[in-house]
Amino acid sequence: MKKRKKNSNRYRYLIPIFSCFILVIALISTIINDWIQVVRNRDEIKEVNVKYEELKEEEASLIVEVSKLKDPDYIARYAREKYMYSKNGEIILRMIDPEKDKKDTVEE
Repeated sequence: MKKRKKNSNRYRYLIPIFSCFILVIALISTIINDWIQVVRNRDEIKEVNVKYEELKEEEASLIVEVSKLKDPDYIARYAREKYMYSKNGEIILRMIDPEKDKKDTVEE
């Protein structure tokens, strides 16, 4: 009977050690997963900040454009240049740049 008690005493210490080992592994894996998420979030923050700066620049240019579009003279000039509108009695002549025409034919 004494032999059984010695064997049971030996296993009695293994269960808490094994439980602690599993707990430590679970904690380490949780910490690693959290650290990976932190690194991903940092990269995402950098990307979002770059996009934010681009959008701020676009907003500034759009604000300037809106302020220009409030001026009736600018609107008239813009419409004449962009959409080839003319005033009464005005003739529109389109000038073709020979250098640009050469580049277009070379690219084709």
